[in-house]
Amino acid sequence: MPDPTELMLDDLSQKYEGMEVSNAFLRLYENDSRFGRAFASIHQRLNGHFESINDRAETTQHYWADPSREMIALTKEVQELVQSLGSAGISVNLLDSYSAAIEDCRSWLVPSGGSSVPDGFEQIHIVKYAPVLFRPDVEIKLVKSKTKPRLQLIGEGSYAKVFSYTDPDYGIKVAVKRANKDLDDRDLHRFRQEFDILKRLSFPYIVEVYQYDEARNEYRMEFCDSTLREYIRRRNNKLHFSSRKRIALQFLYGINYIHTAGLLHRDVSLQNVLVKTFHGGAVLVKLSDFGLAKDRNSQFTRTKTEMRGTIRDPLLANFKNYAVRNEIHSIGWVLSYIFSGKEALTSQGDALSRIVQRCAAHNISHRYQNVRELIADVERLETTPPPTDAPA
Repeated sequence: MPDPTELMLDDLSQKYEGMEVSNAFLRLYENDSRFGRAFASIHQRLNGHFESINDRAETTQHYWADPSREMIALTKEVQELVQSLGSAGISVNLLDSYSAAIEDCRSWLVPSGGSSVPDGFEQIHIVKYAPVLFRPDVEIKLVKSKTKPRLQLIGEGSYAKVFSYTDPDYGIKVAVKRANKDLDDRDLHRFRQEFDILKRLSFPYIVEVYQYDEARNEYRMEFCDSTLREYIRRRNNKLHFSSRKRIALQFLYGINYIHTAGLLHRDVSLQNVLVKTFHGGAVLVKLSDFGLAKDRNSQFTRTKTEMRGTIRDPLLANFKNYAVRNEIHSIGWVLSYIFSGKEALTSQGDALSRIVQRCAAHNISHRYQNVRELIADVERLETTPPPTDAPA
């Protein structure tokens, strides 16, 4: 047997399917697939009446007969819709200012001969770019602080500066990466491309980005406490092998993820690997700075593209021929630093050194073919963490 409540809700939503509603209002309720059109229709018609009433209040102080009857019917429609949905367990709230405006209009609207707008009528504030009907059960109100936090410069490069600030709404640190003003069109394109690439990636070991500001050519991103270089340098004398191994694997898992996504980073370095630290000593590695990243299927790289990047493969003649095995070379340098704290390729003759030396082999065919092979060898490295070893 059909559910009476569901039948009623279906009738309500279908009632508005044939109504013409402007996209300007539909977009405000696009998250509500079932009743968004109903809310948009009511919002649009309320705005139409309120705008007309505001105008007539300043001119003739008389609201025509037909619009008066339509407005009276619309106020009943709003009331009935809210009550019907409420009876089905769906709570709907009307913006307080609109609810007050409706109640005020009811006091002087009449169904025949037109309505006299009372003296002292206060203009109704029209809301065009935000919803006026809400479903508290599926929405949350976001606090928007009016304070303007100061930015603190935390990093600077040839193409951008990085700032941090504490978000006043959430009390958490956020980073802002801002393109330098003297960038040419090509480098500005790369800056925007970096954001677009990071926005589509989702992985624990990739830095997260939030929002791009076209006017400022900047974007907000996840805040990290330091670069990998800084993190290792400050702790090199007390960082145990097991922690280094976990950091190395996080780094490799991140690289493997972007490779499986069809991307090459092309600027893997100690500065472009970031670290988030947590209470108790745990850390989380985050790959960043994707300004030189390239889709393997893209033709964006030109033959004469300038060679960039901190760690360059000596066997690479130009960026056009850049491939996974060239990236493996810079990965080897980063691995060597993670385990030794020295910015040089380790060559102690042990298992770790053999891994690093294979990454940087002068014969490119002798290098790892992919990061998965490299991960397998690093995972096999023996680890004997002492009881005080901090998690990573």
